[in-house]
Amino acid sequence: MPDEHIPAEHREQSEAMRKKAENIRQDAEQDRGSTEEHRTAAESARNEAEHFRRLAEEAREIRDQHREALETVRVERERLREASETARAAGEEARVAAEAARHATMDAVHATAETLQAALEHMKVVEEMRRTLRDIRSVNKLGSN
Repeated sequence: MPDEHIPAEHREQSEAMRKKAENIRQDAEQDRGSTEEHRTAAESARNEAEHFRRLAEEAREIRDQHREALETVRVERERLREASETARAAGEEARVAAEAARHATMDAVHATAETLQAALEHMKVVEEMRRTLRDIRSVNKLGSN
């Protein structure tokens, strides 16, 4: 028996050291497992952070596109506002022109009515002169006979 010549005290110390070494080995094994878990968790966190970074970049791109679309809408609204203002001014000018044309037409109608009234008066005078001439001829015919 090879262990018989080793004193009991040394055997106990050796056994204690062996147990201590086994505990250290087990702790190291647990630490290695824990370290692996931490490494896996850190890799997962990095992957998740990269995913969120990509999502944030996509959100910035969408926000930029949205901002550009809003600017396009603002510019188009301004252009439409200017076009409607131009149309409103043209409509006002057309209304003023129509009012002036209406007044000119009314003036022309009044002038035509006055002209027709004057022509009627002249016709009455001419008709009166014809009657007078007929009467004179009738009187002359009677006087010549």
